[in-house]
Amino acid sequence: MNSSAKKELRERACVTIARWMYDVGIAFNAVNYDSFGEMIRAIGNYGREMKPPSFHEVRVRLLNKEVQIINDHLESHKEEWENYGCTLMCDGWTDRKGRTLINFLANSPKGSVFIKSVDASDESKTAALFASLIEKELMEIGPEKVVQVVTDNASNNVAARRILEANFSHLYWTPCATHCIDLMLEDIFKICVFKETFRKAVELTDFIYGSSGVLNMLQKFTNRVKLLRPGKTRFTTAFITLGRIHLQNANIRKMFTSESWTTSKWAKEVKGKKCEWTVLSPAFWNHVVYALKVSGPLVLVLRLVENEKKPATGYIYEAMDRAK
Repeated sequence: MNSSAKKELRERACVTIARWMYDVGIAFNAVNYDSFGEMIRAIGNYGREMKPPSFHEVRVRLLNKEVQIINDHLESHKEEWENYGCTLMCDGWTDRKGRTLINFLANSPKGSVFIKSVDASDESKTAALFASLIEKELMEIGPEKVVQVVTDNASNNVAARRILEANFSHLYWTPCATHCIDLMLEDIFKICVFKETFRKAVELTDFIYGSSGVLNMLQKFTNRVKLLRPGKTRFTTAFITLGRIHLQNANIRKMFTSESWTTSKWAKEVKGKKCEWTVLSPAFWNHVVYALKVSGPLVLVLRLVENEKKPATGYIYEAMDRAK
């Protein structure tokens, strides 16, 4: 086939794939997964006459086959644990239904694997509970294969550490680096000037995103660049949001001094007047810069810690020394 014909065939295929993604509501970043490329190549290797899998095949036969593949993959990790040991990681969280779930994962030079999720909603969240759950996983993996346990810095986990170290003297307990940094940023937010600056930033973004008219007006000045809406408890997100606002400070001020704003109904509202006063206040922008200078080194460490390229621990220690 000549190149122009192949180009046309590829375009048709891409349009069809994209249309299916839009129809089903699949996230765009799905095309970045290695498995997506493998799927396309497998279809191409079969040829034009390939029949798509049926609902029953996907739901039963192929699902069971994939479970077996995952179990085989897990066995290869267990062999790695025998040779090099592993890290047991515990991550507690609350889902949308209000259930308290504790995820257990194991990490080794081969990578991280999910082991299980425990529903602890009906249990009292005590140090004894966390210690017993971790000990149960230790016994299933083999205590001699586990080098360290990683948890967050919650007081119950710290107390569970003491119980575990008394029973397993060879174990190391390591606090989660991401949680440590988030707690540092939380402490910084207790300083009055940062707390007040963040409150005003939340008030500003809530006002902008609370009205489609104000949001559309702002996007005309920012070339449709979006501001990140901060959560009230995610301190890292808060500082990143302040950075976004700082980058757009000139455009935000232009909007609040434009004729479109001054003649709008929102300029006469109490919330609108408060946000206008905040944006036009030099002190607010000075405090934003101050917060960014203080938080910048810690946010850089956080990005290094969460890097999927698995940086060596030495780099993290060096980054923390520089942050200090």
